[in-house]
Amino acid sequence: MSKPSSIDELTLLGRSESQLPESPDQANLETFPNRNEKRNYLIELDNPEFSSLCPVTGQPDSAHIKISYVPDKICMETKSLKFYLASFRNYAAFNEDVVNRILDDLVFACSPRKMTVRGQFAPRGGIRLTAEASYPEAGL
Repeated sequence: MSKPSSIDELTLLGRSESQLPESPDQANLETFPNRNEKRNYLIELDNPEFSSLCPVTGQPDSAHIKISYVPDKICMETKSLKFYLASFRNYAAFNEDVVNRILDDLVFACSPRKMTVRGQFAPRGGIRLTAEASYPEAGL
């Protein structure tokens, strides 16, 4: 995961890159300076076509992932985020672990003031699972 110091250092934006990372460990989450860091404002990112693998059956799990965050000094570059989220297509993990992994990776990459990741997974066996994780941790 990289933290460019300027827009010129972004490696995916504006390029027709088609090679997706094999896993989240190989993904490169890029960021850029927040030009409005003195203001608290909310950024919402929505991925309705997320998929990962069940670690027991190997079958695909599909989900609608919603990311909301208040940036601090840097913002998440969305094309690298798209590639990062797509890299989960071969990643075997329970749904709850996926949501927490995404939160941990994004917080590490952009150090937001606050962030929430919510995953609404398609029903399995007639049960729909929704997992939500927040930074800093919110009391339940």
